[in-house]
Amino acid sequence: MNARRLLSPLRLAVIGVIALVVTAVILLTTTSSDFLLVPDRAHPLAALVTVPGATQTRRPGGIYYVDVLERKASLLERLFPAIREGSTLVKHSDLAPPGVSDAARVEADQLDMKMSQQVASAVALRALGYRVRIRQYGVRVALVYGQTHAKGVLRPADVIVAADNKPVHTALDLHNTLAGKSVGDPVSITFIRGGKTHHVTIKTSADPFGESRSILGIQPQPALDVHAPFRVGFNLGNVGGPSAGLAFALQILEARGRNVDHGYKVAATGVIGPDGSVGEIGGARQKIFGARQAHVDVFLVPAGDNYREAKKDAGGVRVIPVKTFQQALRALATLPPKA
Repeated sequence: MNARRLLSPLRLAVIGVIALVVTAVILLTTTSSDFLLVPDRAHPLAALVTVPGATQTRRPGGIYYVDVLERKASLLERLFPAIREGSTLVKHSDLAPPGVSDAARVEADQLDMKMSQQVASAVALRALGYRVRIRQYGVRVALVYGQTHAKGVLRPADVIVAADNKPVHTALDLHNTLAGKSVGDPVSITFIRGGKTHHVTIKTSADPFGESRSILGIQPQPALDVHAPFRVGFNLGNVGGPSAGLAFALQILEARGRNVDHGYKVAATGVIGPDGSVGEIGGARQKIFGARQAHVDVFLVPAGDNYREAKKDAGGVRVIPVKTFQQALRALATLPPKA
């Protein structure tokens, strides 16, 4: 058999196809060091939030929450991230501070989720006319940064209540105490762990993000004491982060008989504060695609950059910017009647 017959056009074409298939399989199944943020279809909350005294209604519409799936990108996705509509390629260092494991980051997200549920319940119950007391009594440690002096001393869920013998009620109180410190200066910290009070001295560290300031080496979140007439139940599995707070508060009102959605399928995202303010979230681009996948009618988002980002890919979804919970309720109440 001569070389011409061995390398006939047909054989060459078959070899080329096989090579392409093998290359594609390798690119699809081999993960890179980068991550992909992927849209997830918006989820209805009616079956996930349990409110005592809820009324059973079968109205059209509903309240939806949106989240973002995060996973390692394949080599193909790293080369062509646009093949996943609405996805964004990010470096691992953009997701976690230096020296923070993925497990620790997931734990911090779970703490954020619990806090958002507490605050959303309080805001919604107040709107329903219940007497609810919210008191911030310190700064909860969400993450401890690696390569800082706080590592091995503080743990997630510790609550800092004093720094240099000054009371710490908010993250601003802690920031003000640290503002006059140079890198390596000691600061005395009083914190609560498991109901017991502890006193330690921690040297400040350089900011791992490159800013010219000294830090304690933690990611803070408010430590809240919430007293409400009853408890609202949430069953969202392993979903983490604080961005579903606005959706939670809307769903609680809907469950107690308020016609919040007015017949529309309403997705909402935003970090809700004890005063009803709605703060910025991450992944606005992925979340508008998730809202579109669920065919929602309206998407409530924090005003500002989040709104502008979501508006770019809104498609047929009506995107409404909001700054407060009450503004969100007014925006929904003034929508035209659902056709």
